[in-house]
Amino acid sequence: MSLGERLGSLFKGPDELNLTSGGIGRPLFFLSLPIIITNLLQTAYNLADTFWVGQYSTEALAAISFAFPMVFLLISLGMGLSVAGSVLVAQHIGADEESEAGYAASQTVIFSILGSILLGALGYVAVGPFIRFLGASPAVHPLATGYMQVIAAGLPFMFGFFVFIALMRGYGDTVTPMLVMFGSVVLNIALDPILIFGFDGNPLFGMLGLRGLEASLFATTGYTGSGITGAAIATVFSRALAFVVGIAVMIEGVRGVRIRPSQMRPDVEYLRRLLDIGVPASIEGTGRALSVNLLLLVVGMFPTTVVAAYGIGVRVFSVIFLPAIAVARGVETMTGQNIGAEKPERAGAAADFAAKWMLVILSGAGVVALLVPRPIIAVFTNDPEVVRVGVDFLRFVAPSFGFIGVMRAYTGSFRGAGKTLIAAAISVIMLGFIRIPVAYVASLNLGSTGIWLAFPISNVAGALIAYAWYRRDTWRTGSVRRPTPADD
Repeated sequence: MSLGERLGSLFKGPDELNLTSGGIGRPLFFLSLPIIITNLLQTAYNLADTFWVGQYSTEALAAISFAFPMVFLLISLGMGLSVAGSVLVAQHIGADEESEAGYAASQTVIFSILGSILLGALGYVAVGPFIRFLGASPAVHPLATGYMQVIAAGLPFMFGFFVFIALMRGYGDTVTPMLVMFGSVVLNIALDPILIFGFDGNPLFGMLGLRGLEASLFATTGYTGSGITGAAIATVFSRALAFVVGIAVMIEGVRGVRIRPSQMRPDVEYLRRLLDIGVPASIEGTGRALSVNLLLLVVGMFPTTVVAAYGIGVRVFSVIFLPAIAVARGVETMTGQNIGAEKPERAGAAADFAAKWMLVILSGAGVVALLVPRPIIAVFTNDPEVVRVGVDFLRFVAPSFGFIGVMRAYTGSFRGAGKTLIAAAISVIMLGFIRIPVAYVASLNLGSTGIWLAFPISNVAGALIAYAWYRRDTWRTGSVRRPTPADD
């Protein structure tokens, strides 16, 4: 078997998977693996963006740091509609209602575009005051504002791409979005250095030994780059192209759910259904975004070494928890399709299977982090004091990694059943009522160790709450399917 055939065997389309019958592990694995790779590609894109902006100037790098919370917040506010669309599509597909799934997808696309235009306009106007509120210096403020205004203007394309990923996932196809994401990331990485530096002192040409070609291009174009704004343009352009490809795939309908322009006339009654499911999902995402920033207020009371160690720990978690996030999305799809097929027992089996394996796999990752914490932290810094504090952080948090997987698995099932309010409630309780208060109170007596202690306490509590709530079986009545209007 060739290398290409071996790689191809790792990815299965929806035609090769049966999510509503047979075993649980195989379809969940083939659903989740492309999501992990898609998330890794997104991480690669973020790292590339940070690398090239860092080559440009320290002020530009600081500007991206200030812009990121607002990007995260805007995306979190709008992602609820994509979750609602994914859930509706999954339940209709499970019930063998292809036309209803197409209508749900069509309405999700049009309302997401309209909603992102409104959010983008709001963000464009508010970005300056918001970044000033975050404390950006006079040198950094205009750079961050310019970057965010481009992102805000391109928000419909970014949302549209995320909606494409969510709708295809609801259908059971996570491979096509992965391939489109790959193309988008490669394009963005290629455009970044050109649009940031132009053809005047571009480090890419120096790395490749092509200064002669650079001089010729500069003589022809005179382009000196757009700085940090160029990075934003590269992001928006690559996402816009991915959005166009995604829309074309869904209109064609050969790779998954099919949308029809005739069904994209805004249906206000259907919007209510999308909001019923989507608003709690937005609250969940926004709550996570806000909790990261609010916890910084507690961390910020301590020396810079503690702040740096916290930042490194968050980066480590973002990589370790990629499997949990991906499996939760897979459980969401399997739950949705099985609820639609009126097989709640199988939906429950999928959530339990995922929770058990996430507990085992992420606990294993925790053991590795406990055994070799110093090399992990040292990847990000050579400051011995930051390494010392970071090692302390990992030793407190690592034993609870598996519990994050348990919580993610069950909240993914709640979302798939349309019970997004329960998933949001668990997230808010875990972060807002346990982690942040415990971190603040414990830090007053134990110093930075009190902050680290809040993580295992909240992780274990979140898992236990999610498990106990799931055992109540209220999610079994989570069908959100309704008839499509007769004239459609």
